[in-house]
Amino acid sequence: MDKLVRPVGHLHLTTLTVCVGLALPLLAQAQSTDAGTTSMPQVQVQAQKLGDAVGSYTIGRTRTATPLDMSLRDTPQSVSVITQQRIEDQGLLTITDVANNVTGVSVNQYETHRASFTARGFEVTNLQIDNIPTTWDAAWSAGEVLGSLALYDRVEVVRGATGLMTGAGTPSAALNLVRKRAFSKKLDGTIEATVGRWDKRRIMADVSTPLNASGSIRGRAVAEYSAGDSWVQYLENKDRTIYATVEADIGRDGTFSTGFSRQKMSPRGSMWGGLPYRYSDGSIIDWDRSKTTGTPWTGYENQYDNFFADYEHRYANGWNLRLTYTDATRDGDSHLLYLSGVPDRVTGAGLGAFAGSYVIQTKQKDLGVHASGPFSAFGRQHEAAFGYLHAKTDFHSNNRLASFAGEPDGAAPVVRDFNNWNPASYPAPVWGQQARYETSETKQQGLYGMARFSVTNDLKAIIGARVTKYEKQGGGQWQDPYSLKYDNEITPYAGLVFDLNDTYSLYASHTSIFEPQNLKDFAGNMLDPIEGKANEAGIKGEFFDRRVNASLAVFHLKQDNLGQVAGRLDRDGDAGPLLPEDYYRAAQGATSKGIELDVSGEIVSGLNASVGYAIFRAKDATGVDFNSIYPRKTLRAFASYRLPGQWNKLTVGGGVNWEGSTYTTDGTVAPGIDGRMEQESYALVNLMARYEFNKQLSAQLNVNNATDKKTFAMFAAYNQFTYGAPRNTSLTLRYRF
Repeated sequence: MDKLVRPVGHLHLTTLTVCVGLALPLLAQAQSTDAGTTSMPQVQVQAQKLGDAVGSYTIGRTRTATPLDMSLRDTPQSVSVITQQRIEDQGLLTITDVANNVTGVSVNQYETHRASFTARGFEVTNLQIDNIPTTWDAAWSAGEVLGSLALYDRVEVVRGATGLMTGAGTPSAALNLVRKRAFSKKLDGTIEATVGRWDKRRIMADVSTPLNASGSIRGRAVAEYSAGDSWVQYLENKDRTIYATVEADIGRDGTFSTGFSRQKMSPRGSMWGGLPYRYSDGSIIDWDRSKTTGTPWTGYENQYDNFFADYEHRYANGWNLRLTYTDATRDGDSHLLYLSGVPDRVTGAGLGAFAGSYVIQTKQKDLGVHASGPFSAFGRQHEAAFGYLHAKTDFHSNNRLASFAGEPDGAAPVVRDFNNWNPASYPAPVWGQQARYETSETKQQGLYGMARFSVTNDLKAIIGARVTKYEKQGGGQWQDPYSLKYDNEITPYAGLVFDLNDTYSLYASHTSIFEPQNLKDFAGNMLDPIEGKANEAGIKGEFFDRRVNASLAVFHLKQDNLGQVAGRLDRDGDAGPLLPEDYYRAAQGATSKGIELDVSGEIVSGLNASVGYAIFRAKDATGVDFNSIYPRKTLRAFASYRLPGQWNKLTVGGGVNWEGSTYTTDGTVAPGIDGRMEQESYALVNLMARYEFNKQLSAQLNVNNATDKKTFAMFAAYNQFTYGAPRNTSLTLRYRF
């Protein structure tokens, strides 16, 4: 069997990464200088409001961190962008693919179809779609992290606290998925067909067209179908995505857009939980990567529908008014088998089984009013933004009881020999009727305001705040009714940006965020929300007509009021109906501090590159590592180069995703056995090559995990882990018209 990869030299890799990242812009600048009058190639600019460069690994402007339209250099937080060109070059297909390739972000893939994203030591608890937060509970996730990228133009990632725009959450990061827009006033589009390992098949069409003679009304439609097997035994995937949007010019100063998307996933053979990490004698198990705890009848059927409408009006004085509305519904229906325990090395016995089926629905409606524009004061021009956001999320889950014929009380039969287990022979249960399991209703109202002051020609100061009203109530079959209400949660935002010259800027910022928690103290009162605060400072640069963005940041995050178990008590006495329950105390001082380097763009003519390195330490108030399962060191690097001269039809590329070692402690082991579970540092190498037959037709080959490293995708403190994907290849034919 394959062996897990060996460590990479941490110091050498860190030094190399920092040196390369800082040298790339300087190298390119030197080459341009040596060339004397060498002219840089013309950059084609899409007619998009934020000025995205076609064919680039960076963009001109963004408004994910703040409601103001600002360049990456002017934004006083760490921002990374995965552009459409990089999505195409690397063959990225899902949101998880993006998270695995962006600076400072990692993926905790704890099951085949559920995962969590992490940044700076904390879990990422929300995504944004066109700046509108879409939250999910990891325990009830239903496909959020595996959503298709077919309907998105790019993904913008802001690291640190983002409470000004997202309201509740953690001080980790925000991933903003920016939809494709109907900008084109002529018929054009792309058709892609992909085949790959494990019988992978995919076809995607993206078509834009004017809907009237003048092009004042335009439409765009995207459809994608993919299917295939997996390296995991009996696992099959079938995904369908449709997206349609219409955009209309309202007079000379208004633009209205509306659209609908549906993403449907129908996997079979899904795993619930992971593989056993060690045998009962303490020895670590080296399974074949095809090993599974799923069966042919397990699966996570889910569908996500999203309707949106947006109107933007541009006034003569430079102010913009934007109205937004979103209505989204996510449905999930799962049939699952959970295996747990510690198997015997010889007999393979020791795993119990539980079958579960859950039907969930999450309905989210968002309404927003946003205004931004310039104003004059103290003899200078400044900018301001104000807005109101209202979000309501209703969650409902039912479960079905499973009954296995011939088993005592219909319970799931144990797995007698997991070493030689055949999942296809495990019987499917008879599922009962649906019954209420858990429900909740969450409302958030946020009122924000901020201003960007031109203190001097070179110094800009950003000051802002958000006031949030948060209400949540719910309960369930195993959960007492609860109610959380916070009327005036104030989230401040402050930043300074100082231009050293036309290329470099220094910046510093203080941002914050809060996260309600459904936990009671000894007296029975709800704990206050967790408070996350982020301080960050660094240097940013723009090079070569803004075709390259670079940043070097240092950060310090602190999270207070985190609920920790302090004991147990029976609140109504021994004879009362309530069972003893845990009570909690608010812990202070969980901190994360580190450094991040990010360089992206067209370094020299034909060479696009992105290099991102992050390193941090995360410890609680006692000095003990928290969330040690999240990698403290990550490198994300990828570059593509279009060859010059007679070879200019060929583009080659490659990169590496490296992660430092991680660990956790397994609480299920027997006394005397070391329960430490550890993933050594590893590097995954990815390669690509594209040949353009003509301006319309191209063929692209992608090789992921080219060296076929055997790695963990996740492990947890319950003697469980999952494997990452082995080496795999895909071939894509792309036709543009």
